[in-house]
Amino acid sequence: MAKDDKNGWKEFFWNPRTREFCGRTASSWGLILLFYLAFYIFLAGLFTLTMYVMLQTLDDHRPTYQDRLSTPGMMIRPKGEQLEIAYTTEYTETWERYVQALNNFLSPYNDTVQTQKNYECKPDQFFIQEDSGGLKNFPKRSCQFKRSILEKCSGITDRFYGYDEGKPCIIIKLNRVIGLLPAKDGQPPYVTCGAKTDDSDKLGELAYYPPNGTFNLMYYPYYGKKAQVNYSQPLVAVKFLNITRNEDVNVECKINSNNIPEGSERDKFAGRVSFTLRINSRD
Repeated sequence: MAKDDKNGWKEFFWNPRTREFCGRTASSWGLILLFYLAFYIFLAGLFTLTMYVMLQTLDDHRPTYQDRLSTPGMMIRPKGEQLEIAYTTEYTETWERYVQALNNFLSPYNDTVQTQKNYECKPDQFFIQEDSGGLKNFPKRSCQFKRSILEKCSGITDRFYGYDEGKPCIIIKLNRVIGLLPAKDGQPPYVTCGAKTDDSDKLGELAYYPPNGTFNLMYYPYYGKKAQVNYSQPLVAVKFLNITRNEDVNVECKINSNNIPEGSERDKFAGRVSFTLRINSRD
């Protein structure tokens, strides 16, 4: 039986009498391979055609379908670790990393860079740049946002941004959303910051730059990274003038606008940002 089984297996792989390999003749194998070749060529062609048709519906400069949040997110600079900024005024090594982070972040906003790359727009109105029929208006111009607008938080007049004095600056930015018009009736959106929970008596006085913490309308709408290559996000700086020392202070900053709905509790970065600020002092 063992010998018969061995011979059976040998004849299955190659039968010299019928010239069959694995139970099929060469012509049979040829027809099968030809069928699968044609089948996979058809599938590849169908996939290529589908991708081609889909790509024809896409715009290189603007997403065809945009599932964006109705309320854009906010973020701060410097971020610190887990949005906690803590340092001791007397020890430079505890706050110099925050100063360096602000220097790096604001370097594209240098006045000379903005003058060279961007356009001096008319303030207090949307900078609409529509296409002319089938003629695409690309690249679109971007408005200047010079770091000098941030005044005492620009790093120009005070290269330490107030960190050495215990009066630190925090930079706030609103996330980019293509096509967003964040206001109506000419009222620009603005940022307000306040203490959370029971820290209201610890926050002290705040100063905003630009005045009133506004995002000027001329920086909107945003047309996308490819369409607006040199776009510079507008910023708002908040300077904490006399915050309580040696204690954690929980701060929340939020966007106020008549055309942006308030963020939900489920998304803590929608239209607002919360962080902890602690300034230690040996005095």
